[in-house]
Amino acid sequence: MNRLKKHRCALFDLDGVIVDTAKYHFLAWKKIAAQFGYELTLQDNEQLKGVSRPDSLNRILEMAGTRLDETTFESYLHQKNKDYLQLIQEVTPEDILPGVQAALNFLKLNKVKIGLGSASKNALMILEKLQITSFFEVIIDGNSVQQGKPHPEVFLKGSNALGEAAEACVVFEDSQAGIDAAKAGEMTAVALGDAKLFKNMDYCYPDFEALDKVVLQTLF
Repeated sequence: MNRLKKHRCALFDLDGVIVDTAKYHFLAWKKIAAQFGYELTLQDNEQLKGVSRPDSLNRILEMAGTRLDETTFESYLHQKNKDYLQLIQEVTPEDILPGVQAALNFLKLNKVKIGLGSASKNALMILEKLQITSFFEVIIDGNSVQQGKPHPEVFLKGSNALGEAAEACVVFEDSQAGIDAAKAGEMTAVALGDAKLFKNMDYCYPDFEALDKVVLQTLF
């Protein structure tokens, strides 16, 4: 565990960390799964958090016990994204999760470099809707990487783009895949959520409200 180590870079996941769009992903995937005769549950959905769209569909197909040819597979990926985009049209700055804005303000004031590392291919659009794009010096999303989490590519590209070594970075994540990606990249991993749902993280807090200024000052 990395303890009380000063860092120069903060890398954020998007869904479930900055804004709760996870519920919209769930609804869109649930609609897709129903077409295979499978009822996707919230427990199933935990396996999809932080995972790329193709990998998520592959996991759903495994749950449903079915297979698709490449063309049909791509059509379902397109349909899922179309449904998801329709669902998130109403996202506004009021949807930023509690404590996140204060954390961004603290980091910017203290000249900590801030980046986004998300599997979402719609990350920039969502940040713009939340009106917080200016806080992020670097945005690495699903359009920028070949490997999905738990591979560390998204975070390693983020630290590299920010000009910082991996060990100088703190990653804020709400999924085990994201925590595993951070640790594989030799970064400090902060899990947000129920500690019982995670393993191998360096720190865990229920949310950014619990991760207050005092905690941030120990990390940065």
